[in-house]
Amino acid sequence: MPTSLKFGTSGLRGLVSELDGPPAYLYARAFAEMVAAAAAPARAVLVARDLRASGPSIMARCLRAVADAGLVPVDCGEAPTPALALEAQRAGQPAIMVTGSHIPDDRNGLKFYEAKGEIDKADEAAILARLDALAGVAPSLGPPPAAERRDGVAPYLRRIVDFFGARALDGLTVGVHQHSSVSRDLLVDLLGALGAEARPFARSDAFVAVDTEALRAEDVALAREFAGSNRLDAIVSTDGDADRPLVAGADGAFLRGDLVGAITAAFLGADAVVTPVTSNSALEACGRFARVERTRVGSPYVIEGMARAAEAGSRLVVGFEANGGTLLGGDVERDGRRLAALQTRDAALPIVACLAAAARARRPLAELAAAYRFAHALSDRLERVPTERSAAFVARLSDDSAHRERTLAPRGGVASIDRRDGLRMALGRGETLHYRPSGNAPELRVYVEAPTEASARDLLAFGVALARRETM
Repeated sequence: MPTSLKFGTSGLRGLVSELDGPPAYLYARAFAEMVAAAAAPARAVLVARDLRASGPSIMARCLRAVADAGLVPVDCGEAPTPALALEAQRAGQPAIMVTGSHIPDDRNGLKFYEAKGEIDKADEAAILARLDALAGVAPSLGPPPAAERRDGVAPYLRRIVDFFGARALDGLTVGVHQHSSVSRDLLVDLLGALGAEARPFARSDAFVAVDTEALRAEDVALAREFAGSNRLDAIVSTDGDADRPLVAGADGAFLRGDLVGAITAAFLGADAVVTPVTSNSALEACGRFARVERTRVGSPYVIEGMARAAEAGSRLVVGFEANGGTLLGGDVERDGRRLAALQTRDAALPIVACLAAAARARRPLAELAAAYRFAHALSDRLERVPTERSAAFVARLSDDSAHRERTLAPRGGVASIDRRDGLRMALGRGETLHYRPSGNAPELRVYVEAPTEASARDLLAFGVALARRETM
């Protein structure tokens, strides 16, 4: 099997040139055979995709594989990842999402869901074992089979509208950066159904790799320009498969994803939040949650942490990542309305929750966000860095204390380290520098926190320059 294909923080990812064809078929068939052999065997598998150029071809491979495994393929068309997950949960059927999320268009991937929700690391191992057993199988690469069609988007939209109500966003004017997000039209419809005026802009026919943790300078500038020429209350968007939100205030300045998650959790009344080590250190200090549990990066780890929090007696657990993707661990009841749990990353819920929180408080979104007193945090990434180089760089900083102290002396030295996921270093100046090799692409992630915006920018420049010098 091609070496670029691997399970990362959430799903299988790799180059299109290595995924489209026999590998896509074989991975999908291994998953279909796994769910067919389960204690409660599946009879059908739902399949959907985002708007990448390679999506239709890879989706056809998956539909064929499901049929060849003896199950019924169900074509859900173009749909957000959380919409497919919700339909799988509602129907009690497994699903395959064809998406590369936020990574460039020359890459794509597969996300797998069982009826109970997103697969875990044990399920990934089971898929790989079945993949080995399929080594002698000749993949069927002919036309896709006739498949049942199903709309997975409408129930996803209704879930939000029915809970928040048709007047939740009355009076708000919201810009929608559409680009190539699979939810670009859904967001416009959703905001309108909740009473807001939606103003779409920057729709793209070509796929745009929007990474909510490392926004491109042109995306930042575009939002500020649109905000400057329009009277808006907010700007919203998502990544390609719409499981990571972007939320900006009236000035077009985007909020960090972990802050979006925190506002959402507080609005829903969560007493516990579960989030990776990359999220802002202010979460423990803000006083809004009885329990804050930290995990490694990746929704499977967040889901495991949410289960632990629930077992420990937490009433409502909300999980989120630094990218803003938010997972709802239990049903929420309010004013006779019910919001069903959905334990996969979602963008629509945090977007609407942030807007509704600002509308309810009658305060600008930026003012509402400032009350959480998050540390100034920034992130960036070095692209096209082979994983082995990133790993070697992080390992040397982690294991060679003399080298670490020498290297970080200009930043006040290292007060403590956290090796839970990559290397997170608390520095002597009250700053934090965190390196983490990406689990989905040949990238090295760099995260910083500092007391002021200027010091955060300075630390990020220092951290990126250090990593570039050592890895490239």
